[in-house]
Amino acid sequence: MQLSAAPYEERLTAPRSWWLISFLAGVSLALILLPFGTLPMLGGLVGGTAAAAVAASSYGSVRIRVVGGALIAGEAKVPVTALGEAEVLGPEEARAWRTHKADTRAFMLLRAYIPTALRVEITDPADPTPYLYLSTREPQRLAEAIRTAREAAAA
Repeated sequence: MQLSAAPYEERLTAPRSWWLISFLAGVSLALILLPFGTLPMLGGLVGGTAAAAVAASSYGSVRIRVVGGALIAGEAKVPVTALGEAEVLGPEEARAWRTHKADTRAFMLLRAYIPTALRVEITDPADPTPYLYLSTREPQRLAEAIRTAREAAAA
């Protein structure tokens, strides 16, 4: 049994600059603790850097997958048979769908550091969600994987 006609997987990792910011957060905490001595300062550097790095890693650990006849995006799992057309969004159009064009009922897997996105219609009449907005670095490839998985599920 084949799990998916076009397997797709993407992890929406945080940009490299966030790791530098994590280190700078540790330096800031170390400077705050400097008046208390060297040991608290070092503890602040290590602890602050580690806490900020865990936060950056956690935020960037979300994945988008098309596998087993389903689209799994973060905590959402939608069968490809319930998905309609996928619209590839460039940076400007993605920004518009994140702001003034957005529907409050939509499922939005949004990462502002990723400029492109994919908007996928939900065709299930029982589902109140009109569409999925998925930040992705490879929107064409994701759209093709969804289309191929939908065709395989219909066959």
